[in-house]
This record gives sequence, structure tokens and C-alpha cells, in this order.
Amino acid sequence: MAKNKKQQATDEPIALDVQLNKGEAFIEKNWKKIAIVIGAIIVIVVGVYAYKHYMAGKELEAQKAIAGAQTAFAQQQYEQALKGEGNTKGLLKIIEEYGGTETANVAKLYAGLAYAKTDKVDEAIKMLENFSAQDDDMVSPAAIAALGNLYVKKGDNEKGIKTLIKAAEDANNDAVSPVFLLQAGEVYESLGQNDKALELYNKIKKQYFRSPLSQEIDMYIERATK
Repeated sequence: MAKNKKQQATDEPIALDVQLNKGEAFIEKNWKKIAIVIGAIIVIVVGVYAYKHYMAGKELEAQKAIAGAQTAFAQQQYEQALKGEGNTKGLLKIIEEYGGTETANVAKLYAGLAYAKTDKVDEAIKMLENFSAQDDDMVSPAAIAALGNLYVKKGDNEKGIKTLIKAAEDANNDAVSPVFLLQAGEVYESLGQNDKALELYNKIKKQYFRSPLSQEIDMYIERATK
């Protein structure tokens, strides 16, 4: 699928509120910073993938079915978004009934984030692992980064770091790649691997020098060299 540059977002940011086991203070501070970026591109509508051209049949039915769950999610009613209410289908039912559609794939992303917001880390990881990333440079990399942070929260720091770096590489843009690399760098610092953190910080400075984050990266470089 070609990259979609017209992705939609809402004004309401999502924060997964990931807390890391070590180096909690500065890592948590950084997460709050990137949560705004992730939130702006992950609170998505089905149109990111499914409205590229007019769909029919099962896909169109799925698109209509997910509307109620999207509304509940946007209102931070995560349990309702997952399970539905009354005649409104929840994300889990949409995934079950409309498997194979783009809408069901997007529902996995919503469900993963909803589970993360209700602190059900294992369920969140499972959903995000089953989400099929697309060839876009914003939503899919952000989903991968969210998964990386969940790995870190689970205590699998190395896997989390690799996933965050992958998210940065997949995005390969000034908007989100630097923040994913910074997150990975700070996890490295929390593990006492400042040399590896320094590599990522220097990459931000050299490769993503147009990013606003590059203006403050020297502070992180200085910290990692002490």
C-alpha cells in the first residue's frame, strides 16, 4: 500500500502512561513528551487504511460497525470500546466477526491501546503484535513504538529497545523518528549502557537535525558522556 500522507488525527492526545522500571524519572518525562506525538497520530479513524478507495460488502459493514467503538475510545471509555454496549459492537467482536478486513486490523490497534490504558499489558501486547503494520510513515511506526514501550514496561528492555529503533527506522522522518530513538536511548541509559544511548543521541543530531528535538539533544549527549 502506498504511503498515505493524509492521515487524520484528533485534538485529544492519548498517553499510554508507560512506567519503566529503571531510570524512571527521566524516562517517564520523555514518554509524556512523545505521548503527544503518538497520540496525535494513533487516535485514528478507519479512513487511514480503508477509505483509499470505495469498499463494499464485508468491509463497508465493518466500517459502519466500528463507529460506536471509535466513539467510546475517543471518550476514554475503554471497556465499552472493547466489549461494546447494547446494539453497539465492541472492538473484540469486530475483530472476531470481520476478520480479514482492514477495519478488523485497525480494531486490533484500537484494542491494543485500550488494553494498555486499562493496564492490561499482556493483552495489549498480544493485540499490537497481531496488528498488521501498513506501508505508512506515521500510524504504523507509532503502533510499533507503543508496542516497544509495552515490552519495556513488561521488563523486556532489550526487545523494547529494538522495537523502538525499528519504529524509528520504519518512520524515517523528522516528526517521530527522533522521539522513538530518544526513548530507546533513555532505556539504554537506565540500563547503564550509556555508550549505546550516545550512539542514538548522535544519530538524532546528525540524521534528524531538522527536528525540533535536535535543538535540545546536546543536553542528552552531555548527560550520557558523564
